Amino acid sequence: MSLLETTQPTVTAETPEWLRLKAAVTAFRALQRQDGALADGADREHAAALLAEVRELVRSLAPAFPHDAAYLSALDGDLAAWADSGIDVPDFRVSLGAFHPQRDRVDGLRHLVLFPMTTQNGSPDRLLEALLVDVIWPDFIAALERETYSNALFVPIRFVDFTPGYDTNSAVLFPETVAMKELIPFTWGAIFQDREAARFRRVVAAAAEITKLDLPEDARRLLGDQELTERAFVLWDLVHDRTHMRGDLPFDPFMIKQRMPYFLYSLEELRCDLTAFRAAVRLVRDEDTDEVTRDHARLAQYAILFDRIFRFPLTGSRVRNYDGLGGQLLFAWLHQHHVLHWTDTSLTIDWEQLPDTVVALSDAINELYWASIDRPKTAHWLAAYELVRATLTPNPASVWARGLPVEVLAGPPKGYTDAVLDDEFPLSMFYEALGKKLRPTIESTAGITA
Repeated sequence: MSLLETTQPTVTAETPEWLRLKAAVTAFRALQRQDGALADGADREHAAALLAEVRELVRSLAPAFPHDAAYLSALDGDLAAWADSGIDVPDFRVSLGAFHPQRDRVDGLRHLVLFPMTTQNGSPDRLLEALLVDVIWPDFIAALERETYSNALFVPIRFVDFTPGYDTNSAVLFPETVAMKELIPFTWGAIFQDREAARFRRVVAAAAEITKLDLPEDARRLLGDQELTERAFVLWDLVHDRTHMRGDLPFDPFMIKQRMPYFLYSLEELRCDLTAFRAAVRLVRDEDTDEVTRDHARLAQYAILFDRIFRFPLTGSRVRNYDGLGGQLLFAWLHQHHVLHWTDTSLTIDWEQLPDTVVALSDAINELYWASIDRPKTAHWLAAYELVRATLTPNPASVWARGLPVEVLAGPPKGYTDAVLDDEFPLSMFYEALGKKLRPTIESTAGITA
């Protein structure tokens, strides 16, 4: 009997104990301050009663999740310690260290997750969150991960239900967001593929209508099939996630906590996406690829392309929007290489030339990275800026575009970063016009699920 068969979830979004847990967590959140501790003036007795109710409900639900027994037991201990502290700043290191969803990547396996945490692109406050999630792990992904694209930390998941911190744009569940007083090794990272797929389908459908883009049949299949789109996103993220630590890197471009010009983050995220794109191209062209994998690899190319050129540039503010900048760069690269055309107020794409042209941008970024090992850090920053500026027009007020003064060039890296404008590469006229029509659709996707 399989793990899934022995643990097929009896806990659903309608299970009474889950609904009580969700309500108790939601009520408790209103009593917390930004760092997760009980807010000044909050009703201490009420907070303690809610926390006790949360413990009771987690214990009552735990038998439905035997694969998470160690975690749920440790969670009870962390909740008890939090209560004993007088609901001070939370520390959930023990239960976080006992949670290992990456060990049981079984399609459909359900997890109950509860932590005080921030939510990326959601709440910056460390509030209590409760989640029911399902693992997405189709056979072709299991084979790819096992045979070609190893990524032992990657856990693709789907929402079943959630508390208010996830009624936002947040589409990840990362251990580094959990409240802890000392860091522990992180052994997994989870991405909500259903949210990624659902907002992709809504935004791309609207963008294609606005721009009069005639979508290929495979792209239309994505817009009509949520589960198919989820699996394409799993393929994309499987390769993207592992790429941050692979390749000819400028030592460690992304994971080291350091302040640097935001366009460096743009290039790193785009590098990982384009590595996933070129992997998908390779899978399609490889005669040994099975048909299921080849089909999803074709679809993953459309997912990467359209999410990058439609949603990314118009999502969020223009303050150091590194994902937005990466989308702008891809769009302009395709336009300037005569693969993407905006003519007679209609968008057209040369689908035959698209794959190799995208891979050429990937090659340009990889060449920048390869050369960086022989350069000082700030020289690498300058070279990265020139790569972006070769395709995108800088802000007319840019100090970087005019040339940094000698005192900045001769000074510490902080001077370089301080000179970067919040919107160093403004949106083009195309995106300004598109944004007026598409942004309402993008904003409507906050909290979206399948």
